[in-house]
Amino acid sequence: AMVGKYTGLSDSYLSVLKALLHASVAMGRKLVVEWVPSCDLEDSAAKETPEAHKKAWKLLKGAEGILVPGGFGDRGVQGKILAAKYARENNVPYLGICLGMQIAVIDFACSIMKLPGANSTEFDPDTMSPCVIFMPEGSKTHMGATMRLGSRRTYFHATACKSAKLYGNARFVDERHRHRYEVNPEMVPEFEKAGLSFVGKDESGRRMEIIELPSHKFFIGVQFHPEFKSRPGKPSPLFLGLIAAASGQLETLLQPSSNIVNPNPMPRFPIPKKTIYHAKKPLDSLVNGYFANGNVIHT
Repeated sequence: AMVGKYTGLSDSYLSVLKALLHASVAMGRKLVVEWVPSCDLEDSAAKETPEAHKKAWKLLKGAEGILVPGGFGDRGVQGKILAAKYARENNVPYLGICLGMQIAVIDFACSIMKLPGANSTEFDPDTMSPCVIFMPEGSKTHMGATMRLGSRRTYFHATACKSAKLYGNARFVDERHRHRYEVNPEMVPEFEKAGLSFVGKDESGRRMEIIELPSHKFFIGVQFHPEFKSRPGKPSPLFLGLIAAASGQLETLLQPSSNIVNPNPMPRFPIPKKTIYHAKKPLDSLVNGYFANGNVIHT
């Protein structure tokens, strides 16, 4: 289940869809994505649009995995929080990306820690429990060039966690970022005491990059965007983990002898450089080609 507020325009999540497809192919599974508008999950929708509300919850509860991608603004945020809560309480594999990680932290603060009014300052500037805050180096008056962008390094602080194993027990990973808000570092000790693990942090140790629930089948949130580095034949480890968990293959995938995750995959047959393949007709499917507009594919 893809839970977002732009589900009416699937191209808004094209990178995420591609990453899911790459992982599904690697795991030998057919990908079926159910689009769940986050607004339709909210309590207000039960009164205003009851049929849409019922349909959204039916789709969410019927899914074998839940993904909440990134986004901006407060519309549909409560629905995303409810989706994360459902995944956490029902042991459904969950991957939260950027905002998807932040709303998982908000849900944990509200549901588990019982913090009054826990929220992000992006949605409630006056919240009594600011578990997600505006980055200190950011500017609220200049909208241009104020985001934390590009490739940044994340260091693993727990070698036994699922995310570290998915990345091949690496000491650190470099992933691409695109955000202005982050988990409040002052509240991290409280979260960890309550059972939420911050297994990945930046070089300073104060910026939270990866969260996990150790007791959950698969519940991971990341501040970065792993979908941006996923490629055919070289899927993102975190997307691979989500698909594996959703299809009952996670334990096999995490075994040290598993050869599904190959950081440097080689093509089955050598392909000469500068070979050009011309598409015979426009490609309009995520499954049938890399580009949806029929452009040639260069290798």
